[in-house]
Amino acid sequence: MTVLVPTMGALHKGHQALIRRARTLDKNVVVSIFVNPLQFENKVDLEKYPRNAQRDIELATLAGATEVWLPDYEEIFPDEIKKISAGPLGLVFEGHSRPDHFDGVVTVVNRLFEIVKPKAAVFGEKDFQQLTIIKSMKSQVEIVSSPTVREFDGLALSSRNVRLSAKGRISANIIHRALVAAHLAPSVEVAQEVISSTLASESSFTLDYAAIINEENFEIANNETPNRRAIIAGWIEGVRLIDNMKMGQGR
Repeated sequence: MTVLVPTMGALHKGHQALIRRARTLDKNVVVSIFVNPLQFENKVDLEKYPRNAQRDIELATLAGATEVWLPDYEEIFPDEIKKISAGPLGLVFEGHSRPDHFDGVVTVVNRLFEIVKPKAAVFGEKDFQQLTIIKSMKSQVEIVSSPTVREFDGLALSSRNVRLSAKGRISANIIHRALVAAHLAPSVEVAQEVISSTLASESSFTLDYAAIINEENFEIANNETPNRRAIIAGWIEGVRLIDNMKMGQGR
């Protein structure tokens, strides 16, 4: 049997953590590298997505991958594409800002599952809405989550980070600072205020959304919601950055 780690390449330590998690589930780990055009609503963003196949293969192998699979478009979509709907959860927050994004995600993940036929697949918590949607897919594949891997200052590792200038990279830390401040807040209301004010203090950050949600259904949380999570998305230097953090009880 096989465990799959689906990626779009531009691998980093976060992806390597997914691969190492996969190795705890089975000795056979396939890492797929496919930049899926269906999940890009912006063609410029697709064109700018970083690609370095040789480095990806090296990093994946070092982390324990037994096979690195780089399919071409025709291998994934040999015929007319039959898009799968991500459902209502695919229409809010990240889905609202990026129409059809999650439909593209579940469509390609479904094809990867059909081809590889893994017993399990590992996804990171950084893309928490994506993780939740994939868990809701009707599939025999076990979906395993892996914690977000961060830089020394808390910035979530992302393939997009390489597009930030040195100044933008420093500014991007505002997202993690806002999440930590929210985690320490005594109530949901205060947490939301703290997130908003912290993010507003960084002039280079353009906010898309910042909310405290019920992580089960992505509805806005209140103080009685048992499983709360803060989610943030926005842009620095035109680079879209997202992150999230589980909130403690009473926050």
